[in-house]
Amino acid sequence: MIQGSLVALVTPMTPDGAVDEAALASLVEWQIAEGTDGIVAVGTTGESATLDEDEHCHVIGRVVELAAGRVPVIAGTGANSTTEAITLTRCAQAAGADACLLVTPYYNKPTQEGLFLHHKAIAEAVDIPQILYNVPGRTACDMVPDTIARLAKVPGIAGVKEATGDLDRVRRIRELCGDGFAIYSGDDATGCEAMLMGANGVISVTTNVAPAAMHALWLAASAGDRAEAERIDATLAALHKDLFIEANPIPVKWALAEMGRVSTGIRLPLTWLSADAQEPVRQALRLAGVL
Repeated sequence: MIQGSLVALVTPMTPDGAVDEAALASLVEWQIAEGTDGIVAVGTTGESATLDEDEHCHVIGRVVELAAGRVPVIAGTGANSTTEAITLTRCAQAAGADACLLVTPYYNKPTQEGLFLHHKAIAEAVDIPQILYNVPGRTACDMVPDTIARLAKVPGIAGVKEATGDLDRVRRIRELCGDGFAIYSGDDATGCEAMLMGANGVISVTTNVAPAAMHALWLAASAGDRAEAERIDATLAALHKDLFIEANPIPVKWALAEMGRVSTGIRLPLTWLSADAQEPVRQALRLAGVL
């Protein structure tokens, strides 16, 4: 089972919007050196919505190559078309990813039965561990715990990234699915408490800019050291909030550029962080001790 502080890695881009290969390599090396336990490539934070299929597969393959087995790589391969999700998941399997992360189908708003059949079809089509991803704030689609429990019985479906921030849901999913089913917090603001409750880790935006602190948070929380976990989390609280001051990944890409780790590339319809939002993010970086 993959566990720990897992970075929802940005896809660095040059100012003209091309994938920045050198910055990508540098980010992967830095994340591993700082203790990050795993890398999620081309998820929401990695701008999966604006990469074409060839770019999507290329970035997954490069991250696998760059990680070189030192940490697991989870590939974002979700789509609102089941056939497209299968294609991307096959691509990730061929590239050597350790698992795939599949967001609930966005925009078309399937029923719970539709969600079950969508994920079941992907799991039956591609033999790679698959992690469900529930983020209704972005997809307008909410996978309820009972549906997650049904899918937990499907061979190949290994866990869920629960990004509602609802800790009662984390508790309910654990009750329904048991300890053998991985639960990852997808909400940095409540990730510490989720891990103290027994979540297997956090798939984190904050880890992009504070990897060492997030790894230390995981170590404390997984050891049941509430005082230390809460102490570390308090230093990151402003980041957890202000990295979402505008739509993710706008603030985190700006923050990484401010830290000198990426250039100023982002793809429309996303835009560079507005001037009024920059100082709060800068202050959050300073409070966390990373700027």
